[in-house]
Amino acid sequence: MKKILIATFKERARRWEHELGARLRSLGHDVYFEQVEGRPPMPFLDAVLALEARRGGPSSASLTSPPPADHLPDTLDLLIDLTGKASPRGLPLLTIDINGCPYLPEAFPLLRSGSGLVDITARLDGKPIGCAFPMISDKAWLARDANEVLAAAQSLIVHVIARFEAGRLEAVRAAQVERAPRFLAPGYIERLVISLGGRALRKLRPGHREFSWQTAYRFIDGPGIAEDKTIAGPPFTVLADDGQRFYADPFPMEHGGRHYLFVEEYPYARGRGIISVAELGEDGKFGRPRPVLEEPYHLSYPNVFAREGSIFMIPESGSAGQVVLYRAQSFPDRWVRDTVLIEGRNFNDATLLEHQGRLWMFGTERFGSGSASDTMMIYSADNLRGPWEPHPLNPIVIDRAGARPGGNIIYMAGKIFLPVQDGTEFYGGGLGLREIVRLDASDVQLGPVLPIRESISQTRARIHTLNRAGRLEVIDSPR
Repeated sequence: MKKILIATFKERARRWEHELGARLRSLGHDVYFEQVEGRPPMPFLDAVLALEARRGGPSSASLTSPPPADHLPDTLDLLIDLTGKASPRGLPLLTIDINGCPYLPEAFPLLRSGSGLVDITARLDGKPIGCAFPMISDKAWLARDANEVLAAAQSLIVHVIARFEAGRLEAVRAAQVERAPRFLAPGYIERLVISLGGRALRKLRPGHREFSWQTAYRFIDGPGIAEDKTIAGPPFTVLADDGQRFYADPFPMEHGGRHYLFVEEYPYARGRGIISVAELGEDGKFGRPRPVLEEPYHLSYPNVFAREGSIFMIPESGSAGQVVLYRAQSFPDRWVRDTVLIEGRNFNDATLLEHQGRLWMFGTERFGSGSASDTMMIYSADNLRGPWEPHPLNPIVIDRAGARPGGNIIYMAGKIFLPVQDGTEFYGGGLGLREIVRLDASDVQLGPVLPIRESISQTRARIHTLNRAGRLEVIDSPR
């Protein structure tokens, strides 16, 4: 573990600086703070954050008292400069810039103008050695966007320090980004009016839902979406719903000569997901899904699989702070809690891979008020029931277009691919495949995201989950 000095401004510090210190300490690092003079004034930003705090509480960018300056030890390993003004002290110097701005809040005007996307670059002694591409989920409220950006910045710092410790830092190409405009007010007001106005108009439409999905399936021979990288070929059949619920996150299974389709069922009246299953009838169509697993909290992504003579499921339950293994007591209708695999983590869409004699679990983890979809974490274990240990290089990537799993591992042409969700435009905005190039106890290397293209032959342009069991291929998409 490292002795880390963090340089912050003396006046009017921001909450995320405390959050960063706490997160690094939770990982075992010794963290110290020093205060730097010359904080740039940002009155409009601070007024906006204070106003929005009345609605949703303070954000990571909100003003607070500065971290106290510490008595420094004789030796330090790393200086993290959050000001762009700190003296290097002869230490390795880690800096972070958002869209080219060395003082992070100065980049926030970009959230209200142009593409609204944010790219973050970490530099060690001026050389780019890491990038993060946070998912921005809310185009209206600056405080929420700030939470997601600053959580991603924290994750990037943790990512870089993990590789710094392991001696695995590599140079990267700095993100080519649109620099932030000078003024926040015009863009903020325009984006707020457009976003809130659009939401109001959508609510006037008959049958409007804030979010809704549909699941679809087909039987095919030969290559499918994964091989062709496009939503083409024979048409899909939509899994029908009654308008009072939607079905998403489909996972198919063949068992005892029958086809089953496990889905997240989301009854709008209940306001949380449950796990349901549909069975394929003699007419070649799936019947109405029936509930098989419910908890007091939201469940989704019913990753179901056979292993060691039993059938198991690991549904997503990030809001409960657990990853839980369920076992089928009477397949497919009765499930019992078998083992809590990971405790105290908001871990999403657990996806398993058996590789080189070890089990690996891919997913995204939400930190604080950050996004649940852009920070990939990997855990591993010798056996299914654990113990599951975090990879020493976690977080592996921070990437809105290539971190959150979107289905089971796919093996093609001697290579291993993970389906990953693309949240660049919005959650559920697309899917791609990412090759797992190297995976072992000391390193993880992933290939670029290979996007799945749209097809004019299909009514759905974007998909969110992709799975296949034999001839049965299943997807879901926003509607």
